[in-house]
Formats: sequence, C-alpha cells, structure tokens
Amino acid sequence: MPSFSKDILHDASSGNAHQMVSARPKAVTWRSILISLLILPLNDYWQVQMEIVRYSAHPSTISLFFNAVFILLVITCINELVRRISPRYCLERGELLLIYGIVCIGTAVVGHDTLEVFVPMLTYAFRHATTSNNWANIIIPHLKKPLFISNPAIYRSYYMGNDTIWRMKYVMAWLPVTLIWTAFITTLLFVMLCINAILRKQWTDSERLTYPIVQLPLQITSEGAFLRGGLFRNRLFWLGFLVAGTIDMVNSLNYYYPSIPTILTPGFGQSFLDISIYFTHKPWNAIGWTPVSFYPFMVGLGMFMPLDFLFSMVFFYWFWKMQHVLAAAMAWDRTPDFPYTENQSFGAYLSFCFYSIWLSRSYIKDVYNKVLGRPSRLDDSLEPMRYRSAVAGIFLGVTALVAFSAYLGMTWWVGIIFFIMYFALALAITRMRAELGTPINDLHFTGPDQVMTRIVGSKEFNTNTLTAFSIYFFFNRAYRGHPMPIQLENYKLAEQTRTDYRKWHWAMIILGGAAVFIGFWTILQLMYSYGAEAKSAMTFGPESYNQLQSWISSPTHAQFGQLMALCAGLGFAAFLQWMRIQFPWWPFHPLAYAVSSSYEINLVWGPLLIAWVCKSLILRYGGRGGFQRALPFFMGLMLGQFVVGSLWNIYGIMRGLPTYQFWQ
Repeated sequence: MPSFSKDILHDASSGNAHQMVSARPKAVTWRSILISLLILPLNDYWQVQMEIVRYSAHPSTISLFFNAVFILLVITCINELVRRISPRYCLERGELLLIYGIVCIGTAVVGHDTLEVFVPMLTYAFRHATTSNNWANIIIPHLKKPLFISNPAIYRSYYMGNDTIWRMKYVMAWLPVTLIWTAFITTLLFVMLCINAILRKQWTDSERLTYPIVQLPLQITSEGAFLRGGLFRNRLFWLGFLVAGTIDMVNSLNYYYPSIPTILTPGFGQSFLDISIYFTHKPWNAIGWTPVSFYPFMVGLGMFMPLDFLFSMVFFYWFWKMQHVLAAAMAWDRTPDFPYTENQSFGAYLSFCFYSIWLSRSYIKDVYNKVLGRPSRLDDSLEPMRYRSAVAGIFLGVTALVAFSAYLGMTWWVGIIFFIMYFALALAITRMRAELGTPINDLHFTGPDQVMTRIVGSKEFNTNTLTAFSIYFFFNRAYRGHPMPIQLENYKLAEQTRTDYRKWHWAMIILGGAAVFIGFWTILQLMYSYGAEAKSAMTFGPESYNQLQSWISSPTHAQFGQLMALCAGLGFAAFLQWMRIQFPWWPFHPLAYAVSSSYEINLVWGPLLIAWVCKSLILRYGGRGGFQRALPFFMGLMLGQFVVGSLWNIYGIMRGLPTYQFWQ
C-alpha cells in the first residue's frame, strides 16, 4: 500500500496514540505563536477585502476555509525548503497545524457572520437616525453609549473613507469599545472551549468520529507529503490539481478576455446557472432560486462524507423545495413565512443536539461523578482541562454572558434561555462537523432571538430585551463560520500530531482573543480607508436595526404555527434517526434534513450530487482500496481550485481589479 494511503488511514483514525508516546512533538512554541500573530492581520486584511470590500469569494461561508488552506500550503512549502537547507530551523508538523488552526479561528471570528456584521452596527443607528425612522426616540435611548460610537466626528470618516483609523482621537474613542466587545466574544469562545474539552474524549476516542474537514490539512503537512508515495508526489493528485486549476485559470482569463471560452461556467463571472427561470408558472415558480453549480473543491470535499449523507443532502434539498411548491399549490403560502422553514430546521438541530447528549449519557454521568469527586472511569489528566475546571468555566462564563446581557437590558431569565439555545445549536453544529464534515451550516435567521420572537411574539418582550436581541444579531445572523467546531477540530489536530492538548487549549484562548481584537482594527482600518458607504460593497449595519424597529413599531403576537413547525422539525428528525437505527438500509440521513434547508445548500447540492455518484461508482467497482487510491485526485481538485482561485484573488486586490469568483 502506498505511503499516502497509510497516512490517510492513520489520520482518519482516532484513539490514544498520544498517550503512548512519552516525548511529545511540539506545536505551541514561541515561533508558532509569533508566526500566528504575524499572519492573523494579513489574513484578516485579505478576508475583509474579499468579503466586504469586493464582496466575492467568501471563505468563511463554508466549513473548509480556502484562505486558511492556502496559507497552510504556502507555509508548508516554505518550511520544506527550509528543511532541505537547514533542518534545525524548520517547523514541526504540530507547529504548522497550530498556525492553521489559529488562522481558522481568526477567519471565523472576523467572518461574514461575525465581526463583519458587528462593526457596522456599532455606529449605524447613530449615523442613520432620521425623522422618518424615529430611531433617535425608539432605538438610541436603549443603546448603552459606552459600548457604541455615537460621536459623528469619530464615525464620519468610517463611512466616507479617505482617512486612517490610526489617528489618536479615533484610537482613543474606539479602543475601549473594542476591548469590551473583545472580552465578550472571547468569553463566548472560552465557554465553547470548555464544552469541547468535556466532549473531546467521548467523540474522538470512544465514538471515533472521523473529522472529514481536517483531512486535507493533515495530508498537506504529513511527514511523507513531499517524499515518494506522498501526496505531492502522487500523479493522481497533480491530475486533479491540473483539472481544477485549468478550469479556474481559463474562467479567470475569460473575465478579462471574453473571447476566451469558459469551462463549465454558464454565466459571465459566475459558477452556476439558475434554472428557476424555466419555472415561470404557479405553483412551480415557488421553488425560488435554484442554481446548478460546479465547484471542483466541493466535489473533493464531498468524497470525505458518508454516502447516505451525500444522497440525503440532495434529496432533502428538493424536499424543501417541494414544500414550497405544495404550499403554493394549496394556497397555504398566503400565511406569512409558511412553511416556517427556519423553525423546522431549528427543531431538527435541537433533535440532533438531544440525540448527541443521549448517546453520550453514560460518559456524561462519568464526567458528573468526576466533577463531584466520586469514583469514575475517566482519567482527565491529559485532557485540555480538568473536567471540574471545564464545568466551572462553563458556569462562570455563562453567568458573565447573562450578566452582561442584563446590563444591555435583557431580562435575566430570558438571557439564560437565550444562551442555552445558542450553545445547544453550537453543540449540534460541532457534532455534525466532527461526524460528517457538513460543508455548510448556515441557518440564516434561525438564532434564539428570531425563534423566540416568532414563537412567543415580540410583544411579550420589553424594548430593552428586544434591543439586546438585536445587538446579539451579529453572532446569530447565520452560523456558517462558527468557531466551536473549529476548536474541536483543533483538538483533533493535536491528537493526530501527538502534541499537548493543554497547550493547544491555552493557545486557542489567548490567540482567539487576539484574533478578535486584531479583526476589529483590520476592519476599521479598511473602512476608514475605503469608506463603508462610499466604496465598501456591502454593509450589514441596517439589518438588525430595521428588525428592531419592526419589533417595536409593529409588535407581533405568539404564533402557534411557528411552534408547531419547530415541533414538526424536531419530531421528523427524531423519526429519521429512529428509522436509521432500526433499518440499516434506510437511505435518509436526519442531519441532511437539518442542514439542507438554508441558503448555502443552493450552491453546493450539485457538486455533492457529483461526489455521491463518483464515490458510489468507485466503491462499487474499486472497493475501499480503490477509494483510498483515488483520494489524491479529489484532494488535487480541492487544492487546484484553492491555489489558482486564491492567487487570482490576491492579484485582483493588489491591482484593484475585479476577478472571477471561483466561490460565490
């Protein structure tokens, strides 16, 4: 068997190999920390340019961040050159993967659904309060002034541009605000880490979840990657790289020279064809936007997912579409928001959260005994945290979050429910990523704020609570780049490199907080330079405040249909899970039902269908051995598109030119 296949089998396995090695390799070193701190602002600059200034190639909207993979590949290649010239100075594998893990956390906290949403919110209400919207009377009095920027002399250049944040008056005004919110987001990250520290042993060592998202980084940095039989010496890998890279190269050239024909690209500058234009009559026009896309990297990523999950992602994508068609045919769509897709999805996620806890009930009981000092089968001496410390961290962290929410004006018991719902969703997303490698998990407008106001009605919450809901919109708008699964995947990287969990743990706490702080100032500098209104392609500032204005001005009552939709989603997902347990042939995966309802599935269902066909054929005619031998080709598809797409994107930023979007 080639060494590449051995690496795959080793990297996909889990267990306690790190415990059998007395002298662990290094990961958290001064040089890996320094390199991470140097790369974070460069990555943030690149990311904000893509996602806000240019509004293209959004890396934080999919599970595998292509910018982080590209950076890892560049550092690994440089490190290999250093290894050949002066081996004593080269980085170890654990150090490379720590840098990658920190860049992933930095990408998540800065991303499309976190700071890029939040930074505009800090000034937007003050800048855009008018006599027509009456924000000066209904919104601004409920905002805590120390947490926002209300002085026009400070925020004017943020919107107009042609300035720099590095003026003393700007720095002194923004510094306390960014420090407070950095502390808040870091507390969120800390609670997530504590939860992951408790669940790591059960999910990684006992249940042996496969962590598909980290397989490509593991292969890039494997010790034999550049040796004979390794990934970068494999012909199938370079064939896949050439296929994907050529497609992106030709399509990118077509963007500037239209006479050059595109490859598998139906529209100018696009990677998809919207087939909804062919459905113009009721009820079929209710399917809405339905793009048929081709993303080679997504085909490659799909090869690491289970077959039944791939099939179910496509099946349930059309299942959701047919719900809307049926609603239109029966005239049920006259009821606003019917068929309440978001609440169905929320119920399905809750079902999976409950099921994950149920599967781990025996383990959780042992953790409970360990925390109380009773006899337990668990040894937490080598875990990221002692379980007692982790439980204390969760309690203190949630208490701090609820207390801060009360300061914002949220009723304290609503705050408790809010964060229970939030971390339940986070746990479900984390488990999905670890078990199946879900390529997307966006859940647009399905956070605790939206679910509670839809079911109970905004009328039942006071204005201060609704204001706090709107402020927390920045980490609940969607969950595409959620940091909690990344943290658990970083623990997996620590296990695969046999490095110290606790050092990774503290590195993620400290560098995670640094990533938040750096992200704030990177966004501010770019906006003061370009102007959030003058040149920035997108700002999310109005979304939360428009929603708050609607809640206050047009309060809603409890909606029984919304509650029933949540219960239906929970019950249907539980039924699918029960059928899957009872009947091995059952083809419908409950997690696909939960994941396939939101926006991003529109872009990936086509590539996942191709991945399902390819994987089915390879396994049927080549068996497991043939599948292992074919994997380098699909990794080549991923890296080929990531490398060529990233290089063109960087070129466009440097030259100030638009470029072909290899990922929408």
